[in-house]
Amino acid sequence: MRYEMMLPRQIRTAIAANTPVVLPLGVLEYHGEHLGVGMDTLAVTRALDLLEKEAELVILPPFYYGAASYAVEPPEGTGSVQVDSTALHPFARELFTGLLRVGFRNIHAFIHHQTENFATGMPTDLAFKFGARQAIFAFLEKTRGEGWWGDAKMADYYAQQAGGGDPFNWIKIHPLMTRETIGQYPFDHAGEGETSLMLAMCPEAVDMSLISEERWYTQSAREATAATGARGRDLILAHMRRVLGLPEAATG
Repeated sequence: MRYEMMLPRQIRTAIAANTPVVLPLGVLEYHGEHLGVGMDTLAVTRALDLLEKEAELVILPPFYYGAASYAVEPPEGTGSVQVDSTALHPFARELFTGLLRVGFRNIHAFIHHQTENFATGMPTDLAFKFGARQAIFAFLEKTRGEGWWGDAKMADYYAQQAGGGDPFNWIKIHPLMTRETIGQYPFDHAGEGETSLMLAMCPEAVDMSLISEERWYTQSAREATAATGARGRDLILAHMRRVLGLPEAATG
C-alpha cells in the first residue's frame, strides 16, 4: 500500500496489524553517463515494488535528497544533488516523530548509497539513525513521562531488548545490501554490479551505449547483464524479507 493513497481506516488497520512501514531512502548522484542519477534510490523502490506484490506493506514516498557528496564528480552538468547531513538530521527526526504520532511502531528505512561503510556509517544513514533515536527518546518522554525507563513497568526491558520488542526497535535503518550480499555480488559505483541491477530492475534508466572507459569506476559496466542483476535482486529481496518479517519466497 502506498501511504499517500491510503484512507484513514486503512492506516488504522495497518497500525493494528503492526504492518511494516518502509521508507525508501537515497540520493541523486552521478552514476556515469549510462545510468540514471536516481540509481541508488531506484534500486530500493523497484525492490519494494516486487515485495508489495507478495505481502502487506505500507510504502512511504521515497526520499531522494540525501547527502550524495561530490566525491565522484562535481555537480555542474552531471546531476548530483548534495544535501548536507546537518539538514537531513532534523528532517529525519521530525519525519519519524510524525510517523510515531500516527501510531506506527514497525518503521524501516532502506538505503543503498555508500553502504559498503554501513557498520561505521556515512552521512545520510547516520543522519537518519540519529534522527530516529532522538524521535524515539522524545516520543517516549512525552507519552510516558520523565523516568519512563526506571518505572517498574520497564522491569523486563532487557528481556524485551533480547527479543527485539523494546521501543528502540520501532525504527530501523537497513542497508539494501548486507555484507553477506556484497560477498556474493559485485558491489561498485556504476560498474558491473549497479548497472546489472538496473538492467534487471529498471532498464529504462540504462543506456549501455553510453558507457565510458574514461572513468575507472564505470569500466566494468560493459560486463553487466540482466541475469547478473537478477541474482543481485534476489539476494536483496531475501534480505528485505528477513528484516521485515515477511515469508520467504515460494519455490518450485
